[in-house]
Amino acid sequence: METELKFVFEAATLPALERRLARGERTRLRACYFDAVDDRLAHAGVALRLRLEGDQWVQTLKARGAGPVTRLEHECPRGTGAAMPALDLALHAGTPAGAALAAVLDGAALVPVYETDVWRTHLRVRSGGGAVELALDVGELRAGDAREAIREIEFELLDGPLDALLVLAAQWTLRHGLWLDLRSKAERGQRLARNVGRVAATKAAPPQLAKTASAEATLRAMVGACLAQILPNATELTAGLGTAAHLHQLRVGLRRLRSALRLLGDRCPEAPARWEQPLRTLFAATGARRNLDVLEGELLPALRAAGAPELVVNGSAAADAGADAAVVLRRPGVGLLWLELLAFAQGAPAGGAADGGGAALAEARLAKLERRLRKEAARFASFGDAECHALRKRLKRLRYGLELAAPLLPKKRRHVLPALRPLLDLLGQYNDACQAQAYIAAHAADPGRAFALGWLAARREALRGAAERALAAWLGRER
Repeated sequence: METELKFVFEAATLPALERRLARGERTRLRACYFDAVDDRLAHAGVALRLRLEGDQWVQTLKARGAGPVTRLEHECPRGTGAAMPALDLALHAGTPAGAALAAVLDGAALVPVYETDVWRTHLRVRSGGGAVELALDVGELRAGDAREAIREIEFELLDGPLDALLVLAAQWTLRHGLWLDLRSKAERGQRLARNVGRVAATKAAPPQLAKTASAEATLRAMVGACLAQILPNATELTAGLGTAAHLHQLRVGLRRLRSALRLLGDRCPEAPARWEQPLRTLFAATGARRNLDVLEGELLPALRAAGAPELVVNGSAAADAGADAAVVLRRPGVGLLWLELLAFAQGAPAGGAADGGGAALAEARLAKLERRLRKEAARFASFGDAECHALRKRLKRLRYGLELAAPLLPKKRRHVLPALRPLLDLLGQYNDACQAQAYIAAHAADPGRAFALGWLAARREALRGAAERALAAWLGRER
């Protein structure tokens, strides 16, 4: 098992990192990675390589672990010499990583796919009662004629508590402006070899919850599931490879995380209330870009299809609203937040993991929230835009709470989800139209401005009516 985190940084930061690691050992690492012709290892998160480390060949197999910090790993020395030895898969038999390889390979032939050539400066340090190895890698990936630079620093826990790794990584993040990158060299190499510039956004997956778990253990599992959605999307955005879908799914993950903390956070002393404000700030900082994505990707094409004159938007206003999400996510404060949340998700419950309190508490609180929202929603016809938006946010909290706690809840409590999802879609479209109307009114010019505002007013009216009907259907469902 390997426990490590990898970070990337601006090119201008490299000299400072080299100075801090000046006492370390410098080694050239040249590796060849293998896969089947259908890329089955990559699809399963398995990486197999032969690497020349100085004058020693090492065969290494890696596979996905239980979370973003851990991976299965098994290494075997393969001798010295200039010639690369042949792969010997039998060396991994009887190991967890070997079992993962056997399950996915199923006898398929392996071929070289890409290579890495890096100079690594590595140094072992003591941190928080543990030992951590820092490894600064500078070099490149190669796949045929394609090349991609490698510039990253890894923190690997050699022994001691996970906090030893996380605290040290936090210190370096703050001092050197590092940002977390979940992409392994294997993943980056596979993309380079297959000419895959962008990958699909990561969507939410349900947490693995036990009905016997305590409230604290339940919350830690929920936070881990939220990070499994947030961090891959943040990685793509900070790498400059993100799309509107990555930003949207990042924001969904942030909402889910805040919903989990609101649901059970008061039962866990290690879930600081201070996380709420930075999460809120981060969500707000990415909101303008999301609104512009909706305007450019959905509403403007619909306007053109409706025969609208060309809409001219003030350029500086568009640039301000479209501030690069990567800049926001690369801020050291965001990196520190990710590390704190990872430490919490990976930590052991202070009061024991199995008292059964998590399921009962989650169900009771979600039931109370639903009752309150039903009363509030009954007054929807009298709501203004701000009240509609506030109701939508609270309904999202109910939805995400129900989805996160679904493995713990009886069917009668989950039955509202099929009606909540389309209702929230309509309320979301209504809010998008409101935001677009305000933006165009402030920043666009006629004649396109007048047409767009009229079209959006009609769209708002239609969406409001549809939302009222969807709310009535939800309110009319058996409780």
